Amino acid sequence: MTTRGGARPGPAPLGAVQAVGLLVLRNYLTYKKAWKLYLTGFLEPFLYLLSIGIGVGQLIDTFEFNGEPIPYAEFVAPAMLAASAMNGALMDSTFNVFFKLRYQKLYDQMLATPLTTADVARGEIAWGQLRGASYSAAFLLVMAGMGLVHSWWALLALPAALLIGFAFSAVCMAFTTYLTSWQDFEKITLVQLPLFLFSATFFPITALDPWARWLVEVTPLYRGVVLCRELVTGSVTSASAISVVYLLVMGVAGLLVVRRRLDRLLLP
Repeated sequence: MTTRGGARPGPAPLGAVQAVGLLVLRNYLTYKKAWKLYLTGFLEPFLYLLSIGIGVGQLIDTFEFNGEPIPYAEFVAPAMLAASAMNGALMDSTFNVFFKLRYQKLYDQMLATPLTTADVARGEIAWGQLRGASYSAAFLLVMAGMGLVHSWWALLALPAALLIGFAFSAVCMAFTTYLTSWQDFEKITLVQLPLFLFSATFFPITALDPWARWLVEVTPLYRGVVLCRELVTGSVTSASAISVVYLLVMGVAGLLVVRRRLDRLLLP
């Protein structure tokens, strides 16, 4: 088919949902062949739960959260749930995005189609979010099977995990666009490990000095841990909205930066 002037019409633009669906399908087909690698994001927090939550929990009678005594395993498990969401999102939005952007040149090829940089950003973030959510859903089932869930509020822990995955996917992908070599990934590890260890995952934040407590309270994984812990234990308060707003703003800000960076890196 040609236009009146003889030129062939360009490809029709895709809707946002259709474009995201295509990118998610592409990633699914890729990971379908390497499903064993997919398990790593789930196994790490699961093993931490068994070794520290269950193992160390044998040495501790109860732990206090929001004024209520709870078994130590029930204190640690929601933190591992939040960590699962973070790990799944982080793996895809850093290492995989860097390889596609700097070496595989996959995004350059995608922009030769009706896809836009906004579609690429939304699609990759959606995939990272889905990966983190699948880890979290599996982890939530494990928690329920181990008798670590006692409130119907825990059903909302899965949407909370989606929110955590969205926030980390967007910000980590934005950060990855600034990386220039594989050695730069040590900077991510330098941030990820302290986040994992000190976001009230294994001990209450009240054990820290006031200045350190304030520092931890403004970190994103802490907000995710607190939100999941409040939902799983049924201790939901109006303060829970702070964590929701924090993670939502973080994700939207990251998405805007990713779009801007991809425009600068990929478009002439």
